Amino acid sequence: MPNKKKIQKLWENSKEVIQSCALENGAIVAANSSLKNYSKEAKNYFFVWPRDGVFVSLAAKELGLNNISDGFFDWLKSRAEDWKKKGIFYENYHPNGLKKGIRFQPDQTGAVLYALAKIYRGDEVKLKRYKTLIRNSANGICKFWRDDHFKISTNDIWEERITFPDLEGNFLYSLASCIKGLEFANKLFPNEKYVNAAKEMKKIILVSAKDKGYFIRMTGEMEDARVGASSLGLIWPFGVLPLKHKVVKKTLIKIEKDLIIKNGLHRYQDDRYDGWMQDGKHRKRGAGYWPLLNFWLAIIYNKQGNKEIAMKYYNKVINDVENYIPEQIFENKLQESPCPLAWSHAMFVLATKELKIL
Repeated sequence: MPNKKKIQKLWENSKEVIQSCALENGAIVAANSSLKNYSKEAKNYFFVWPRDGVFVSLAAKELGLNNISDGFFDWLKSRAEDWKKKGIFYENYHPNGLKKGIRFQPDQTGAVLYALAKIYRGDEVKLKRYKTLIRNSANGICKFWRDDHFKISTNDIWEERITFPDLEGNFLYSLASCIKGLEFANKLFPNEKYVNAAKEMKKIILVSAKDKGYFIRMTGEMEDARVGASSLGLIWPFGVLPLKHKVVKKTLIKIEKDLIIKNGLHRYQDDRYDGWMQDGKHRKRGAGYWPLLNFWLAIIYNKQGNKEIAMKYYNKVINDVENYIPEQIFENKLQESPCPLAWSHAMFVLATKELKIL
């Protein structure tokens, strides 16, 4: 049985964490490292990742903190460096809007479009307010897309791998996010180039899925046929195939077989990143499991009708944390992880809502 008292406390603390990461100018930082309980040995995450902000905005809506998403989307369109010129979002930003990371991560632009659709569905006033954000972002995705790959190098969701145009590589999570974003943009502002780009991206995913039987990490001349936790995004929230599809089922089987250790979901096999710092350098003593991924998996299993399995992964995190949820949880007590992490708390909120626990 879920520990409802502890879950209620985490729910209230999630409000606190999200509000502390939502800055006055609308920026949402991944973690507020100025908090007194933030470890001095954890990497500084006082930066804006649009992707993190998307999931935090979705959770903020469930918590009744509606002004947070408004502020965030206003920040994106008014402050994110180079967005007005290029229509795409980069790796991450300083809170004032200047770029910190300079690599292109397509999934972040697609995720922003998805969140706008999810949060403001049916709200004509708000959708009109963000018309420029929607159209410019959709145009940006299309501008850098060429038939079956992006014209410039792209970075994966975890910021550790890169595609190169001459090798025609694609991260499938990135494609799924862009597909969903372009489909939403087309519903509001019909444009054939949105439709065509989304179809081309989906064809790549479906051909790969038919060939392998599950969602792989990366296609192209340097294909990575392993499964990764990012494959969850193709199932939810971007829904490339129905929840009961055989490819979806096989993907989940492979994720459980290859990436779960003692009910904790890891990002991918042999992950070394731990967010643990010493003398300004990463220690890289090996990754732990990611609570936000456990919550993500719980959401998917519950949507499939497998609540018992969903609760197993949900309760794993609840049992392993106290008042706040970190980026990672390690078997040892030595490694330090960024905590509290806004994205972790956001996924806790979304999973708790999905499972109807409170």
